[in-house]
Amino acid sequence: MVEFDHKVEDWNKARAVTPEMLENARLVLEDVRRGEDVFIALRHHPVPGGGYLAKHVLVAAYHHLVNSGAWPADPDLLARIRMKPVRTLSGVTTVTVLTKPYPCPGKCIFCPTDVRMPKSYLPDEPGAARAFQNAFDPYDQVRSRLDSYDAVGHPTDKIELLILGGTWSSYKRDYQEWFVRRCFDALNGAESATLDEAHARNETAAHRNVGLVIETRPDEITPDELAWLRRLGVTKVQMGAQSLDDRVLELNKRGHTAARTLQAAAMLRAAGFKIVLHWMPNLLGATVDSDRADFARLWEDGYAPDEIKIYPTQLLANADLYAYWQRGEYLPYTTDELVNLIADIKPGIPQYCRVNRVIRDIPSTHVVDGNRRTSLRQDVLAELNRRGQRCSCVRCREVRGQAVSAESLQLVDLVYQPAYAEEHFLQFVTPDDRIAGYLRLSLPASGAPALNMPDLTGAALIREVHVYGQALAVGAEAEGAAQHIGLGTALL
Repeated sequence: MVEFDHKVEDWNKARAVTPEMLENARLVLEDVRRGEDVFIALRHHPVPGGGYLAKHVLVAAYHHLVNSGAWPADPDLLARIRMKPVRTLSGVTTVTVLTKPYPCPGKCIFCPTDVRMPKSYLPDEPGAARAFQNAFDPYDQVRSRLDSYDAVGHPTDKIELLILGGTWSSYKRDYQEWFVRRCFDALNGAESATLDEAHARNETAAHRNVGLVIETRPDEITPDELAWLRRLGVTKVQMGAQSLDDRVLELNKRGHTAARTLQAAAMLRAAGFKIVLHWMPNLLGATVDSDRADFARLWEDGYAPDEIKIYPTQLLANADLYAYWQRGEYLPYTTDELVNLIADIKPGIPQYCRVNRVIRDIPSTHVVDGNRRTSLRQDVLAELNRRGQRCSCVRCREVRGQAVSAESLQLVDLVYQPAYAEEHFLQFVTPDDRIAGYLRLSLPASGAPALNMPDLTGAALIREVHVYGQALAVGAEAEGAAQHIGLGTALL
């Protein structure tokens, strides 16, 4: 880890901002205020010795000028200099934290093992690296991420907390409660004695939590576990389905059946949670054709996740699968095979589902054989474009930075039937079928799981309301932006 620590140190040095840089940035910002393109303005004011200022320096200079009273706040200017605006174009700002290393109940052969990290994570994955640097302390991880968002000009008043790191349900509950409370303490800027107190403080905090996400296994989902997750404030649950073929699940030592995944999804839906499933093509025993058929079962057999992460199996030297490959019992797909497979299945994804990821953020240097491209999503979209096809998932239809006229929006009610429920996906769409906002309404059907939750018995559940476009501060307005034009209220 010495090399990794040096990389972090070099990165911190590179991001240091000097008074001379702030003055140079002020000149750039003055040009941008007058209407100059940001990159042209940067070229007009090169750094002494060669090169140009980075955008994070422009953001730092903007905050310095506003905080000192020299300039008034200018949201339009901040939007023009913001780094990586796509990070918050989905309407919220995501803060990812990792739990400490802890034994996982699973024995999956595809998961990498690193004793310094939670199961399946590597220390130089982007989010994992930040957790490792902060010794997995939840408070420090959240504060570090908030500071980095602020440094590049992103709003941080609406936060989705994403807790990763092995199987959440396998951690002791006192650790879980402490971990969530410390995350909220970081959002609140104040310490609370109890989780309930931290939740209450957050209702008026500068950084409000609008979603809390954990990841676990299907065989950990029980009525008791769901009651506990509700107490913690969890709103969304990620589960590793991995495959819906029991033969493939057994070969990969997953430890549960496809039926258990279906039961878990139905229980989560009945309890009002949002559902994210992970699906892995190219597992041991799978083929391109069997994967294509397996993916179709997600929609045909009642799983119907709200969101999905497509995680192609990546062959890593510190996973048990490596030994199968050495013996010639496992062969990774080529990049072309993967791109064509995902391009085949993506157009069939229903409008109500969002594809969050198409590959893990594992650095390509760890991959022993098979696909090493980390830009797989872009490759798939390029292939779809070549075929004259498109994906209709939520992510591919988000308005993002597009101007929106409320008068032009149409309300569409998409009704579908997952296992033991009737779902209504109400969406406001533009004339070109871009989605500006949506609501997920779940109605119980015959055979719905018994959860022993009297407040939910027979209830119609609004599981999610989401409005897209650049995340805006609470109470802020932006002309033509989907956020804060009343779409959420209209959906309700």
